[in-house]
Amino acid sequence: MVTGREAAAWDMPAAYAGRRGQVGKWRIGILVDNLGLGIGPGIEKAAELGADGVQVYCTSGEMSPRRMTKSGRRAFVARLEALGLALSALCGDTFKGFFDSKTIDEQVVDAKAFVDLARDLGTTVVTTHFGHFPKSEEDPAWRMAVDALRTIGEHAEDRGVSYASETGLESPRDLAAFLERVGSRAIRVNYDPANLCFRGFDHIAGVKILKDYIVHTHAKDYKRGGEETPLGMGDVDYPKYLSALEEAGYKGFVTIERESGEDVVGDVTEALAYLRKF
Repeated sequence: MVTGREAAAWDMPAAYAGRRGQVGKWRIGILVDNLGLGIGPGIEKAAELGADGVQVYCTSGEMSPRRMTKSGRRAFVARLEALGLALSALCGDTFKGFFDSKTIDEQVVDAKAFVDLARDLGTTVVTTHFGHFPKSEEDPAWRMAVDALRTIGEHAEDRGVSYASETGLESPRDLAAFLERVGSRAIRVNYDPANLCFRGFDHIAGVKILKDYIVHTHAKDYKRGGEETPLGMGDVDYPKYLSALEEAGYKGFVTIERESGEDVVGDVTEALAYLRKF
């Protein structure tokens, strides 16, 4: 049964339980695994830096559903609350996608477990990658993926959680068409403008195309066809991008992701200051 609170989750930003007052227009998160400090110290560092929330990987290690006991889940929630942080999203990306018949069954099982963990930890978003789309909708793998995501979507919808694919492997228009075919309120989008920019897609126009699906967004930067850069030094037009998000009515987290660099903590610190300007 879907309660009234859960039924409204599709129009709500990711849960925000932080005790600090929000600074600036946007709620800013940090993908703590990028910091290279471990989960506990990484979360503490995020709080020290003044973030509003964190995103964490849950595919392995201490955050995996198989390892997190009920008491461990309660303790994690309590720790976030004590630090004044929200959980912007879980990252449940196994990098296997949904178009491989050899792994599809385990993908569905894992996705459901990630969704259950998200509910227990107080976030409404799990992010992933759907994988590379087949060239034709007539490909059996296309139907297989649609069916699998409908199954996951039904499970997630009952729990008030969105299961969101990161952008970048396909055009925003192709992704929107696929999501329409799936037709689930719970199957959504984690919008990453850098991934789109890197592959030559229009990361600004894509917001309008996918606006009804966006429940989370990453903030990182790339040079087109090149390498990742510190935020504000690549080709992502953040003033226009954030303006497009605001125009689309987006009220969720903007979560900093820094996957490379010699001083990730320093880059994330500067990224926080950069985003606070908008």
